[in-house]
Amino acid sequence: MKINKLYLALFIFALIAPAALYPVFLMKVLCFALFACAFNLLLGFVGLLSFGHAAFLGTGGYVTGYLMMHTGVTPEIGIICGTICAGLLGAFYGKLAVKREGIYFAMVTLALSQLAFFFYLQAPFTGGEDGMQGVPRGHLFGLIDLSDNMSMYYFVLAIFIFGFWMIHRTIHSPFGQVLKAIRENEPRAISLGYNVNDYKWVAFIISSALAGLAGSTKTLVFQLASLTDVHWHMSGEVVLMTLLGGMGTIFGPLLGAGAVVAIQNYLSGGEMGNYVSIIMGVIFVVCVLAFRNGIVGEINKVIKRNFGS
Repeated sequence: MKINKLYLALFIFALIAPAALYPVFLMKVLCFALFACAFNLLLGFVGLLSFGHAAFLGTGGYVTGYLMMHTGVTPEIGIICGTICAGLLGAFYGKLAVKREGIYFAMVTLALSQLAFFFYLQAPFTGGEDGMQGVPRGHLFGLIDLSDNMSMYYFVLAIFIFGFWMIHRTIHSPFGQVLKAIRENEPRAISLGYNVNDYKWVAFIISSALAGLAGSTKTLVFQLASLTDVHWHMSGEVVLMTLLGGMGTIFGPLLGAGAVVAIQNYLSGGEMGNYVSIIMGVIFVVCVLAFRNGIVGEINKVIKRNFGS
């Protein structure tokens, strides 16, 4: 009951937030929150550290941007196509990567992500270092003009809620329980007869598709698809968002993404702009040393210690 009330409170806050905060900033937070939640599904609930998730964020963005600019499809079709392409790329990458464990898995995903980066750098349709600029937002279902920021915000909010629900449903399904078992004790899961590589592969596909959904949505919001989205720095940022908020928690990536985006947004324009990367690095070090469970994880520990489970 308490969880349901929390969901309701967050939903009401999201509905009224544009009255107090800039809608484009909120949309950026929602896009990166979905990206972080998708990454957390893999890291927090399967125990797989991917350093290549930017490839799926960028793929979704580039596919959606290209379709919106050159084919005239409606936004929902462009986003669906971007999500599917990211999922297909994830299926290919995941099939190769899940055969490895630990640091080897991380390095394989990083190497594959760099292949995607150099492909998008050289491909003629991506615009190279300039990126795809001026991507039209279009009309949702051919009716709602998304050039209006408020209309676009509620569309992005609906996409985030769908993606968050998908992750929540996956985690709390029998499939999700097997993923947690693999994370906690993989040899035991194997002894129980589970094909752990197949479970990891499906989780990788779901995670990559939702990352692509975030990238597709982000491209429409900023009307831009660029190499920044597919660079390995972006893969590092999503790791920071997840660890800062709380790996393996439902709301941790959402809070972590909000904190990172807020820091980048409000500090980059002032005198501290040149030190944003240093500040992010300090936050990462403090989080790892003092808050091993992230913000939400530490809050959960305090609640359980003082009020019981």
